Amino acid sequence: MYSITRNIRKITPICKNGLKSSSFINSSRVTIPNRTYSNQTSTNIASSTFSKTPLGVMSEELFLQPINPATCSPITDLKIDTKISLKAKFDAAYLFKEEWRNVELSEKKLMIQRFRDNLIQNTDSIAATLTKETGKPITQATNEVIAVIERINFFLANIDSVLKEQVVRTTEKFQEKIVREPVGVIAAISAWNYPIFIGLNVIIPALLAGNCVLYKPSEFSSLTGISIMNCLYEAGVPQEAFQIVLGKKIISQSLLNLPIDGVYFTGSYATGKSISENLAGRMIKQQLELGGKDAVYVHESADLKTAVASIADGAMYNTGQSCCSVERIYVDKSIYDTFVNELVQVVKSFKFSFDPTNPQTYFGPLTRGVPQIEHLQRLIGSALKRGAILELGGNVLSKAPGYFFAPTIVSNVHHGMEIQREELFGPVVTVQPVSGPTEAALLMNDTPYGLTGSVYSEDAGVANFIAEKSNTGTVYWNACDRVSPYLPWSGRGASGIGATLGIEGIENFTRIKALHLIAPAKDYFGNPSNSQIVTKVTNLVNLEDQMESLKIAQKGANFYEAADGSLKKYTLNDVKPISSYATQGNAFPFVNESLFESEEKAEENEVRDLLKSGKVRKVNKEDPYVPISSIKKD
Repeated sequence: MYSITRNIRKITPICKNGLKSSSFINSSRVTIPNRTYSNQTSTNIASSTFSKTPLGVMSEELFLQPINPATCSPITDLKIDTKISLKAKFDAAYLFKEEWRNVELSEKKLMIQRFRDNLIQNTDSIAATLTKETGKPITQATNEVIAVIERINFFLANIDSVLKEQVVRTTEKFQEKIVREPVGVIAAISAWNYPIFIGLNVIIPALLAGNCVLYKPSEFSSLTGISIMNCLYEAGVPQEAFQIVLGKKIISQSLLNLPIDGVYFTGSYATGKSISENLAGRMIKQQLELGGKDAVYVHESADLKTAVASIADGAMYNTGQSCCSVERIYVDKSIYDTFVNELVQVVKSFKFSFDPTNPQTYFGPLTRGVPQIEHLQRLIGSALKRGAILELGGNVLSKAPGYFFAPTIVSNVHHGMEIQREELFGPVVTVQPVSGPTEAALLMNDTPYGLTGSVYSEDAGVANFIAEKSNTGTVYWNACDRVSPYLPWSGRGASGIGATLGIEGIENFTRIKALHLIAPAKDYFGNPSNSQIVTKVTNLVNLEDQMESLKIAQKGANFYEAADGSLKKYTLNDVKPISSYATQGNAFPFVNESLFESEEKAEENEVRDLLKSGKVRKVNKEDPYVPISSIKKD
């Protein structure tokens, strides 16, 4: 029997507004029904026979039993992989990878187009499955299926340009070019909160780029993973090129121990860290999309009504179970009270019911159930002990048939509280007052995570300041909780490494190869040419010619090249990094060692350090060294 043990006792939360929730005091335990095994018809994957045998007590070792988090009822039994079946799937993919790589790209694209059409035709059934096993409200589940179509179209439209070989340079004697090749056999270990988005962010570009995929969906979204598999097979994707792997943590560990060529994981920081440590020394490609502690700053110039509506949805959509859900809100003190009051009213207006299949329902249950509930209770209770104010919600809902948690707003928080440091991943958001953009930026970055950051302001200067200071992979202005297939999705710090989506999200599934081709005969490769990545930079001789033509060459004077290519006497205010050096005919920059002879004066040392660093470069060769003291200094 499952139960929720209350970690919070002897505390009466001050809930100024809110849905009726069970008391921290009066209910020390919440009872969840016993798990019983379903009685579904067996298929090649689903089975209920093992749970009826004398060894049924061991069924969790060989079977998954998805539970509907809205009702705590079992859905079906799924036969999971063993080390033997997993090895067989890897062997099939490994033996097929060269054949799949050599399938024409046009044929692969046609398969993915058919897959896209299958998703559209089966939207209702796939969304219903997603709602049943994760508790995602049916409208949001349908939106996920529909919205992924744009991502698939983006991959289809851009795969050719990414895979096209690029000729960098051609001369009468040789040619240099770049080609991209598949990574090989990759493991895609996906998450349950957006199984269609997250799964297909990897599966589609990986298959188009010529990789074979071993796809491990979360045990909380295995049925949705099977739906993806069926649509791919119906579209003509060979089973050897895409295979699903079912199971819990032990299966993921076994998958990582195989000689795979790349790992693409989305999930928690703790699991991502474990994966990275497991792969240490393997020298294989890895992309890790991990957790977040996403923050929003609301400046006093913001359109408050619009900002509140947007942030409320960004915090509570998908019941707050999104990697980029808003978890921390920082508001200028001058509008703080008004913002909190309006935020409470907007969140209270969102439809809450115990039926996620109702199209009007906005909030669903917590997919992971008991562990998530206990995690949120611990953080909320700890904050209240330290002076936080419970503005809304705060606990599980009374008489709930499943894992339903009241939407919660906690104010008067500070960074000494765990709730401001740990990822929440539920319908909980905190609000903290700040003195202005500088303090907001400091607090927003006071986290090991770095997924997204947002700023709401009518002042572009404030928006630019926050965007520049934000140590995150994504920054929003007057928006939050938004993902676009046209931009890379990446994190910093504990939010992961690598990227999905955007052009970078396609390149991520390739390995680059440089080709140096020496011609057997003159003009073998045709007319000499340079690609756009080769920039012709004026060499030192031409610089001297320019100096003469501009009549700025003065005997005994030092001249330095600035970032814009101009020649001027050095002044501290003018120094900017040089963007490039000669790429034609010079393998390495020319260094005049006499420039670095020791001098006693501090200003001379300063200039010399700048010369060493490459921020400026001496270009007058008539006199190899002229005392720096002759240089004008502002």
